[in-house]
Order: sequence, then structure tokens, then C-alpha cells
Amino acid sequence: MSLDSVTQSVDEAVSGFFEPIANWLEKVVFYAVPVGGTDLPLIVAWLVVAGLVFTGWFGFVQLRKFRLAVDVVRGKYDEKGSAGEVNHFQALTAAVSGTVGLGNIAGVAVAVSIGGAGATFWMILCGLLGMATKFVEVTLGVKYRKVHADGTVSGGPMRYLPKGLADRFGAKGKKLGKVLGVLASFMILFFGLFGGNLFQVNQSYAQLVSVTGGEDGLMGSSAGALFFGILIAALVGIVLLGGIRSIANVTSKLVPAMAGIYIAACLVVILANVTELPAAVSEIIERAFQPQGVAGGVLGALIVGFKRAAFSNEAGLGSAPIAHSAVKTKHPASEGLVALLEPFIDTVVICTMTALTIVIANPPSLAKARSDESIGGVTITSDAFATVLPWFPYVLSLAVLLFAISTVLTWGYYGLKAWTHLFGRSKVSELTYKVVYTLFAITGSLLTLQTLIAMADAVLFMLAVINIIGLYLLAPVVKRELNSFLEFVRARSAGEITDGDEDQESVKTTV
Repeated sequence: MSLDSVTQSVDEAVSGFFEPIANWLEKVVFYAVPVGGTDLPLIVAWLVVAGLVFTGWFGFVQLRKFRLAVDVVRGKYDEKGSAGEVNHFQALTAAVSGTVGLGNIAGVAVAVSIGGAGATFWMILCGLLGMATKFVEVTLGVKYRKVHADGTVSGGPMRYLPKGLADRFGAKGKKLGKVLGVLASFMILFFGLFGGNLFQVNQSYAQLVSVTGGEDGLMGSSAGALFFGILIAALVGIVLLGGIRSIANVTSKLVPAMAGIYIAACLVVILANVTELPAAVSEIIERAFQPQGVAGGVLGALIVGFKRAAFSNEAGLGSAPIAHSAVKTKHPASEGLVALLEPFIDTVVICTMTALTIVIANPPSLAKARSDESIGGVTITSDAFATVLPWFPYVLSLAVLLFAISTVLTWGYYGLKAWTHLFGRSKVSELTYKVVYTLFAITGSLLTLQTLIAMADAVLFMLAVINIIGLYLLAPVVKRELNSFLEFVRARSAGEITDGDEDQESVKTTV
């Protein structure tokens, strides 16, 4: 029996078993209500409302403290002797690598094809709102993290939900928090294995096959798939063994490089059609409020844009605080401010650049996609670049591969923290997880397991329901931490304190 027939049999068996569960879960999690002639998924509304609430609660922190956030990333307010494993910049790139990926390349194209150019405007707005949510969850992630004896750090919703609720609400909060912590760990682990690992490898392999001659090309054989899977697994395994320091060292170089290549390519297309830029910007704004051919009109374009942004930047899902919790700092809100840059980079910058490229280039596949669902988002984006750079599909393949590897690495770390929360931190436990995770990378090039990937998406967004409830309950804690850090910044700027002089008792956030 050939490898192809074996993998096909496995795919069919898994799909047959899990499909009813996946269908039910998707219907529950992504339940949509008719609004103005289109369907609004309630989970998207849940995420957007959280962004609105936290934007108001913290007085537009994403706008007022944007410059301060950049200063923190640059290390202006670093303090010697801070507990943690990585600096602010490394923590940011590690977290960004988990969100920047196929959603920015393919998802934006799908949004523009369904919601028109106006969907871009609403996507940007949702990204701006998500910055406030990200600030809140990451501040809590650092506030309630645990620094182990060996200097490694554990954080995320599996930490701040039980510990934070216990601190605020006593015994009842402790019981509820423990349950929520276990559920959060399971959801992150499940998505990490299937969505953050297997799906990324599968899609990057598919793109590689498409530019090397398809199924009959160099990489189209079963042997090619297996070789690709083993290569990715080896790279991921080696880096994963080094922990967050190793991952951060890779992503701090990989993320800026791949984002730079991608944005440069967008600029080439935009500049080659620079006379069309004012019209494209005007179309994005105008079609946001006067869409044409979009189901649901303005609400339809708004929902598509919000959905794409929410799915891309993961604000409110509880994943990013795991990476940010490893930062070296004594002030939790300092990393919360750094984290608000994440949706800005992911959605406001990269997604917008993709949308502008597509709107300006207006490739034939964009119009075709509105009537032919088989045309994928990657195809539209690739065609847009090819209007100016005919060879760009090869570069896009490299970008997809780099995005995929960085995402697999980051979700490997997220999954590890979820695993150790469930099964303990012993060397055997951690090694077991790392072996399982690398094996999943190999299967990613061989199997599609689309049903399990659909389930993973549903499970991850189900986490948002739990996580955001916790964020609402713990928002007063975040307010105190922000005020404490702003006072520290004022005192440092005024020369009242120097590095090492601050009151250590006020910053014991790592116990």
C-alpha cells in the first residue's frame, strides 16, 4: 500500500469520526444571527465589544500611550535585575510570530473579495480596538506569571484566571479559576497541535508544491511531502528544545525580516501604481459606508472586516500573554503597553498593506472569487503581486514558509505551557510534549485533517468567551498596574529614581 493511500485513508477515517462533533462545535461557537441582511457571528461581536469596553475603560490607551509603548520596546525603561527570560522586543516578536501568517496573506484577500474594499476600513478599526484588549490580557499575564527556580516563566490565562480570581474573590474565585485554568490549557493545547502546527505545515507545503510544478513537480510526491515534514520537524524540534529564549532569538530575527520582505513587496506594487493610490484609499473609505454588491450593505462590509481582524490578531483569545509573560520586567503594565503594538503591526500595518496591494492591482482573480469559491485567498494575493512582479509567487512561497515556521515555533511554546499546567513540569513530561509536537509537524505535510483543524478554530475562539469574562473581572487590577507604571515613568523621567532604586515591594508580580 502506497503512502498516498495510507494518508488518504487516515484523513477519511478521522474526518468520518470527528465531522459530526466539529460541525456541532462550529455551529455553537460561531453561531450567527441575522443583522441587516447578513449574518453576524456572536463570537466576533463578543471580541469587538470587549475592545470597545477596554478602549473606553482605559481612556484610549492605545492612542495616548502609543509612543510610550515604542519607548518601552526600545528598552528606555528597562531595569537591571528584572525577573524573566527575554527582553521587550523579543517578547513582542515571539507573540507577533504567532499571529502574523496566512491570515494576513490569504484572509485579507478573502475579506476584500467578500466585503469589498470597504471591509479594509472596518478591519483597521477592529485592529485598533483589539489593541486595548491585548493590553489588558498581557498586563494580567505578567502580573500573575510564575517564575520557576530555574528562571523559566509560566504565564497566560491558565495562570491569571485561577490566581487573579482567587485574589479578588477568595475561595469561590479560586474554585472557579481552577476550572477555567484547566479548560484554557486544554483549548490552547488542542489548537496548538492542529491549528498552530499541523495546519501551518500543511498550507506551507501546499504553496511549495504549487510553485514547483504541482502534484507532478519536484515536491508533489509522497517522498517530497515526507522530506518536507521531517525538515520542518527537525528545525522546530531543535529550537523548541531551547525554550522561549531560543524561540525569541529566532523570531526576533525572523519576524522583522519576513515582515520587511513582505511590506517591501507591497510597496513595490503600490509605488508602481502610485497614481492609483489616492483612488484606492478613497475607495476603501467610501465603500466602507457605501458598499456595492456586498450582502448586508454597510453591516455586511463591517462584519467581514471585523471578522477578519478578530481572527488575525487574536486579541482577547488569551494566547499572546503566554509569550509576553516571559519578559524581563518588574512592571506588568509595561509589557501590556508593548503588547498593544501587536494588533497594530498585524492588522493595521500588514493587513492594510495587503488590502491596498490587492485593491490597487485589482487582479482578475479578485472579481472571479466573488462567484467562484474555489479561488483561494493566497491565489488572489499572489496574482496581485504578479501584476508587477511576475516572479513574486516564489518569494510569496518563502514568506508563507517563514510565517508558518515562526507560527509553529510560537504555538509550540504556547502548547508547552498548557501541557505543563495539565501534566506537570517534569523533564519527562516536557520531553514527551516536544516529541509529540514535532511528530505533528511531520504529519502536517502528509495529512489535511481539515475536520480537526475546524474543531481547533472553534475551540480557540471558545477560549475567548472564558478569557474575556476574566478580563472584565480583573480590569481594576490592570488599572492599578497601569497607574503604578506611569508613576514609575514619571519618576524616572524626572530623575527622582534611577535603575535599581524603585521600591521592590511594589513590584512583586512574579511570585
